[in-house]
Amino acid sequence: MTTNFSIIIPARYNSTRLPGKPLLLINNKPLIQHVFETASATEAKKIIIATDNDKICNKVELFGGKAILTSASHESGTDRIAEAVEKLNFNDEEIIINLQGDEFGLSPSLINKLASNLSENKDFDAATLCKRIDNINEYTDPNIVKVVFNSKNKALYFSRSPIPIDRNGNLPNEVYKHIGIYAYRVEYLKKITNFEKCEIEISEQLEQLRIIYNDGKIHLDIVEEASNIGIDTEEDLEIARSYRGN
Repeated sequence: MTTNFSIIIPARYNSTRLPGKPLLLINNKPLIQHVFETASATEAKKIIIATDNDKICNKVELFGGKAILTSASHESGTDRIAEAVEKLNFNDEEIIINLQGDEFGLSPSLINKLASNLSENKDFDAATLCKRIDNINEYTDPNIVKVVFNSKNKALYFSRSPIPIDRNGNLPNEVYKHIGIYAYRVEYLKKITNFEKCEIEISEQLEQLRIIYNDGKIHLDIVEEASNIGIDTEEDLEIARSYRGN
């Protein structure tokens, strides 16, 4: 059964480490176009890019996408998506996928899977994905977010630190990295943007902790393969360019 969902791609122009990141080229296409093409290969009924910059809007129009201009003051992609949802009058029951504008190379099938996951788990407020970590470098890398969850796949905590910790300094058998893509129902999306920032969110710089702090339920689906690259640094950009043979 096909799940009815839309994708909104938040794309902020000013990145501290990579200014103008959505427009940086990978294989002669801007990063935001690669993300849009991933979204276009899914079963989503609508794909919208929510940005704070006219340059991004103009580029999106050139490659045939739809963009909406949002406030430059948003501190998170979720807040930017919530503004877009309000402007476009989405129904409260609709499922929205938050596909970050710097999430390169994600399989479209995983996005479809995520939408179905939230649709099927009606007692959860949001859904996301994770993958087992199998090397110590990823486990200790603060740029890779780790997640722990309970027996019902409910997220307990996300951290940039190694969790769960092994007191002997080894890589634990059960350790997972977060894949930064989310599914929300519109009603809950509007709700979480009214929550105040909490200290754990500020400390970790992870907006999903606001949901956990306010007793929200995030469902984790474990995937076997995920070759995506979150483009946060110049090194990430070069890896993505190499991946595409550029």
